[in-house]
Amino acid sequence: MIARLSLALLLSSSFAVGAEPAAEYQPLAFLAGHCWKGTFPDGKQTDEHCFEWVYGGKFLRDLHTVNGAGHPAFHGESIYYWNAATKEIEYLYIEDQGGFSRGVVGSAPDALLFPPTSYVEAGKTQTYRSRWQRAGADAYEVVTEFKSGDGWVDGFKVHMARSP
Repeated sequence: MIARLSLALLLSSSFAVGAEPAAEYQPLAFLAGHCWKGTFPDGKQTDEHCFEWVYGGKFLRDLHTVNGAGHPAFHGESIYYWNAATKEIEYLYIEDQGGFSRGVVGSAPDALLFPPTSYVEAGKTQTYRSRWQRAGADAYEVVTEFKSGDGWVDGFKVHMARSP
């Protein structure tokens, strides 16, 4: 029994490491296998995202942690997946405070585009949109805006650098 379990774990882990993601995931591929960290504009909090392919490159997982500002760390996780019916990369984000959001990811040259979607927590909804613009091979800029009335207001900007 233990030998079979060990063999199954060995085979599944070697498959996951050596697996190439589907071509549809190319806009996200630069993120995979790395952690990226940035500091919020207030200088009091850091944001870290660690990305890994899961299930043989069929999904991309993003483990997310916000530290600082006198509170315990906030944790979240996104799973990015290819929806063959809509021909789009979609994601589900969940976090330890009970909030969640779902959305799609588009791409432009050297950028990931997150069109308006809703974050829901404790019965309240906030609409947001974001752009992750590549800044060389080892960084990207995150710009997030929030819906306010009929317009959009600046949320935050964070420079995310690949962690060593």
